[in-house]
Amino acid sequence: MKKIMLVDDEILVRESIRDCINWEKEGFIYCGDASDGEVALPLIEQLEPDILITDIKMPFMNGIELCEIVRTRMPDVKIIILSGHDEFEYARAALRVGAMEYCLKPVSAADIIRLLQETSKVIDKERQEREQRLLLLQMQSNNAVKSQQKLLNDLCCGLIATAEAMHTAAQLNVTLHAKHYVTAITDIRGIDGRERLNADLIQEAEQFMLSEFSSLPIKLLTYKRSQTETVWLLKGNSIPQLEEALHYLQTNLKDQLEHSFPCALGLGIGSIQERLQGLHASYLDAEDDKHWRRLSQHNRLALFHAASRTQQGQSSMPDRQRFIDFLKLGSEHEAAELLASLTDSLRLVDWKDSFYGYYLLNDYTIEVLQTAHGLHFASSSPAETMKQFEQKMSMVRSANEAYAYLQWLLSQYWQWRSGAADKYSEMLEQVKSYIVKNYGNDQLTLQDVADHAMVSPSHLSKVFSQECGQTFIEFLTQTRIRKAMELLLSTSSKSYEIAHRVGYNDAHYFSNLFKRVTGLTTTQYRKQQLQGSGLHAEGALHEFSSL
Repeated sequence: MKKIMLVDDEILVRESIRDCINWEKEGFIYCGDASDGEVALPLIEQLEPDILITDIKMPFMNGIELCEIVRTRMPDVKIIILSGHDEFEYARAALRVGAMEYCLKPVSAADIIRLLQETSKVIDKERQEREQRLLLLQMQSNNAVKSQQKLLNDLCCGLIATAEAMHTAAQLNVTLHAKHYVTAITDIRGIDGRERLNADLIQEAEQFMLSEFSSLPIKLLTYKRSQTETVWLLKGNSIPQLEEALHYLQTNLKDQLEHSFPCALGLGIGSIQERLQGLHASYLDAEDDKHWRRLSQHNRLALFHAASRTQQGQSSMPDRQRFIDFLKLGSEHEAAELLASLTDSLRLVDWKDSFYGYYLLNDYTIEVLQTAHGLHFASSSPAETMKQFEQKMSMVRSANEAYAYLQWLLSQYWQWRSGAADKYSEMLEQVKSYIVKNYGNDQLTLQDVADHAMVSPSHLSKVFSQECGQTFIEFLTQTRIRKAMELLLSTSSKSYEIAHRVGYNDAHYFSNLFKRVTGLTTTQYRKQQLQGSGLHAEGALHEFSSL
C-alpha cells in the first residue's frame, strides 16, 4: 500500500481529510501530517511517503518551497497540491515543481480518493517500467559476460580467427591487443587435491586471487572452464613482466591461497606468445602442463610414502635435479655418464617386493615426457604416451632391467628431438594439401583434418600454430577467401553461390567475413579488379594471413 502524508496549516482541513477516509480500505496508509513545510520536511525524510498532499500558502515554509526541496531530495515522491487560490501564477508554480495534480479547495473525500488512485497507478507504472529496465540491463550485462567468455574460450580453443576475434572484442568493449600473451589454468580443489569444494568457497578463493593479481603491472582476462577451473589470460608489455607474474602465481599467490583457504591449487602454465593467434598454443601448453603437474604430484607423493615404508628407500633416492637438468641442457653423448651415476641407487632398490622402484621409474618417465611435451617433441597425447610407458615399467624386476629401461627412455627422448623437425614438415604439407582439397566442405573441422593426418586434434592445432605462424581456422579461412576472390573474377556467380562453393552455408556471414578480411564487399572487389586496381584487397588478405 502507498503511504500518504498531508501538509496544511489549517487543523480542521487536516483532521477532516484524515478522518473522513477509510485509508486501509482504499489501499493506502495515512502515515502522518504537519502544519507547515518546515515541520513537514524532517517527517517526510523519516516516513518516506509515496504521495505528498500539501497546501500552498503556509507560514515559515510554503508549499512551493517544500515541493522544490522534496523534488530534489526525493524525486520519486508524487505531489498533489490543494489550494484555496485559483490564480494562474499558483498553478504555474505547481507545474514548475512537478506536481501531479492542482486542486482547489474545498475538495471532497471522493475527489481525494480519485486523485490518490490515479496517482497510485502512475507510481505502479513507473515502478514496473523501472524494474523492466533493471531486468533488461541485468540481462544485457549477463549476455555481455557470456559473450566475452565465449570469445575467450573460442580464442583459447582455436575456433576463431584473429581478425574476427578483434572485431567481436571491439563490439564487447574488450581490449585484446597486447605485446605479449600467456595463459594459465587454475583448479581449486580440496586439500587432498581431489575433493570438490562448495561453489561459494571456490568463488571466494577466486576473488582473492583476482584482488592479489590486481597489484601486478599486467592486464588480465578470465573465464570459467568448469566449476573448479578458471582460465587466466595474462597480457603484458614484456616477456619478463609476464614471467614475473607467472612466478608470483606459482609461488607467493599459491602459498597465500592455500594458507587462507582449506584448498589445494592445481596449476597449468602455458607458453608466452607474441601474437594473439598464439593463445591457442599457450592454452594447449597450459593444459599439458596442468596434466603433468598433477601426475607428477601424485607420483611424488606415492614415491615418498613408498620410500618411507622401505629401509632402502631414503638412501636410494637418486639425484633427481641432475636428471631434470640433463633433459633440458644435456647432450646425447652424456647419457651414458648420467646412467652410470644412477647405477648404485638402482641396486639398492628391492625391485621384486616393493612399489618404490616402480614409482621411482615413473618419476623419471614423467619428467622425460613432460619435458618432451613442453618442447613439442612428442606427438601423442600425454595420457596415451604415459600408458605405453607404464606397460614397460611394470615389467621391470631387477636393477639391470631398470637400467635398460632408463637407457631406452633416454634413447626415445633423443629420437623425438632429432626427428621432430622432419616429421612436422611432412605432416603439415599433408594437412595443408587436405585443406586445399576439402575447403568447400562446410562441415570440415579440425577433428577431420587430424584424423586424416593420424594425430590428435590438440597436437595438430599446437604444431600448426607454432610452425605455420597462424591457427588452423585462420589458414582455412584464408584458403576459402582466396578461392572466393578467384571465383568472383573467373565466374559470374552470385555472392551466395560462391559462399556455398567455398564452404559457407550462411551467405550473410560470408559477406561480412569477406569485407572484414579484404576491406571490400564482394561487389566492390569484383568491380575494382575488373578496373585493374586490386592492391587494397590483396594487401588486406596478406595482412590477415600474417596476424
